[in-house]
Amino acid sequence: MSRSAKQAAMAFAAASCMIAGAAHAQVATGDTSQKKIALSNSFAGNAWRQSMLKSWNGVSQQAVADKKIAAAPAFTTAENQVTEQAQQVQNLILQGYNAIVIDAVSPTALNGTIKKACAAGVVVVSFDGIVDEPCAYRVNFDFKGWAAQGVDYLAQRLNGKGNILEVRGVAGISVDNLMHEGVLEAMKKYPGMKLVGSVNGDWTQSVAQKAVAGILPTLPQVDGVATEGEMSFGIAQAFKAANRPAPPMIIGSTYPELNWWNEQTKNGYQSRSLSNPPGAVTFAFWVAQQVLAGKNIPKDVTINVPLLEITQQELPAKLAATPPGGISDVTYTLPQTVALLDKKK
Repeated sequence: MSRSAKQAAMAFAAASCMIAGAAHAQVATGDTSQKKIALSNSFAGNAWRQSMLKSWNGVSQQAVADKKIAAAPAFTTAENQVTEQAQQVQNLILQGYNAIVIDAVSPTALNGTIKKACAAGVVVVSFDGIVDEPCAYRVNFDFKGWAAQGVDYLAQRLNGKGNILEVRGVAGISVDNLMHEGVLEAMKKYPGMKLVGSVNGDWTQSVAQKAVAGILPTLPQVDGVATEGEMSFGIAQAFKAANRPAPPMIIGSTYPELNWWNEQTKNGYQSRSLSNPPGAVTFAFWVAQQVLAGKNIPKDVTINVPLLEITQQELPAKLAATPPGGISDVTYTLPQTVALLDKKK
């Protein structure tokens, strides 16, 4: 090896060490082995929430085993009850939890309780159903952008003209409000597309099927469906029962939806899947752990976790990797979380 080559190799090695050291330094290393983190979940009535809880338990239990933290249980309220979740958070404060990750029933109704938690020195990380209280961190998805992408997809498929049915999630939850806003804003770009109906499917296949079946007889031809994920199979079943062809829509990422989509491709049905991976709750977990460990993370900026996209070409492999009854998902490690946090900065 020539002298210049040796110098170049030495310089590259030194630079690599510096980069590795900087990357390592980005992970806060304060001792959190005696800290306790809790998950407060507003409801668990669909596959997405069940998968979220499974992902939380898997990562948190391993973190306990690795002595990263002392405990990280999950607590779920009965069914979207503000008073119950507020009481749950108050109990977690009294029980000495150092951090609470909360999937909140409302963006505003829990703010008083969240403020009490912060005043008691508890780190609060709101996830998915985020809260407005400034003392809490916010880990979320770009729900408005997600809904707008769905409308753009419909416009592409329909050449900007057609009747659209909107199938929303759970009424009153911030996620549903944001996605509805995204649909309405995106529809303004396409004067040839008309919103002819709107129902709440509660992000549940059976509820969505019943709601769509109830409104279809009152509607003209439906050319596309603007939906919020994890409802497309139920929506398709309602159209089938009404002897109407399934219109274009964004598919969710549960096994029944991906399997249905895969079956429809035999008849030429084309689509794409765009969803918020429930395993992103593990990102929120590591945010809480890193704040406890001393990492400086801004509270005034919502950290949007990437959505999970499945193209027509990727469908067979994604379906094969999704367990029956399960959901296509993504989980985050500590290094991945820190890398995304620092990129957001």
